[in-house]
Amino acid sequence: MNTKQLDSDYIAHTYARFPVEIVSGKGAVVTDADGKQYLDFGSGIAVNTFGTADRDWTNAVISQLSLFQHTSNLYYSKPCAELAKMLCERTNMKKVFFCNSGAEANECAIKLARAYGEKKGREYYNIIALKNSFHGRTLATLAATGQDVFHEKFTPLPEGFVFAEANNIESLQQTAEDNKCCAIMLETIQGEGGINVLTNEFVKAVRDVAEKHDLLIIVDEVQTGNGRTGKLYSYMHYGFTPDVFTTAKGLGGGLPIGACVMGEKAENLFAPGDNGSTFGGNPVVCAGAVNILSRLTDEMISEVAEKGENLKKQLESIAGVTEVSGRGLMLGLLCEKDSSQIIAEAREKGLLLLKAKNKIRMLPPLTVTKEQIDAAVQIISECITT
Repeated sequence: MNTKQLDSDYIAHTYARFPVEIVSGKGAVVTDADGKQYLDFGSGIAVNTFGTADRDWTNAVISQLSLFQHTSNLYYSKPCAELAKMLCERTNMKKVFFCNSGAEANECAIKLARAYGEKKGREYYNIIALKNSFHGRTLATLAATGQDVFHEKFTPLPEGFVFAEANNIESLQQTAEDNKCCAIMLETIQGEGGINVLTNEFVKAVRDVAEKHDLLIIVDEVQTGNGRTGKLYSYMHYGFTPDVFTTAKGLGGGLPIGACVMGEKAENLFAPGDNGSTFGGNPVVCAGAVNILSRLTDEMISEVAEKGENLKKQLESIAGVTEVSGRGLMLGLLCEKDSSQIIAEAREKGLLLLKAKNKIRMLPPLTVTKEQIDAAVQIISECITT
């Protein structure tokens, strides 16, 4: 029985998979079960930071795996402590909680916000989130997600989330005035919402509202983080540091990890027993993440910004393209032609693309070459104009 049939028979039907079985790869190229090669402009949805089968990352993981694979958080482990130190030193934050996914990291941030609100009174539990946002698929992170389509079937959702319009300062201010809140939670680029970038003016207003109402600022960096947008973390484009940020995906390089990173206002809100994770801070995963983060140098991240600008300019020059949004190597492409059709045609030509709302979403490995970018643009152009 082939893999596709096994999948159909035994795996819950929660994914609409593309008709491709990946069996191997190297860098920005992956190979399917029939031996066909593809340029991978999805990177496992922004996970494979340095592409597929990266040698340095693989060696770091294997090295730790040969020592001990797990110990639990009842004991110390060097990879976990080293990774936390690196995250804090690179961001001027104070403490880290490790877990297994972006959704779990956001759950941790939500708990921190509730704990912070208690000092004003237990009724200050609302978190301002943005319409069209996406923060995860657990019940609490679904409730924080500002898209009704993800709420169907799962109501009633946990209470405590109120929504403002992204890039609408008046909506943000009014939402804060009308509700007893403890935090503002946002993505600087709404990934699943369609690669929508927050303006500088709106983010400044977020900071002003947070100061006026004594709110934590939480930035969801699950998809935007770890060099993806041309900064180590995307909030750095706006010249400020949040009270809490969450990250996952590209930090692990291919193994599951989540991190909730806390600044001064949030670092002491938890006591022992207030949060936990069996696999959080796993030494093998953390060893891989240490390798990833150590290689995300300022020089490399600057190259990501340059590659992204090159890709964006080339895409904007294609006839039939109406908008290119995003930053760095996190770009959304809106075309006159249906995006799903373009994605399917590109796949036949050997290019793997993703979708976000009505846009084509591109998240290539940060190590993608100029030649690979040019090849991808050529395929996209052919699919749009023919």
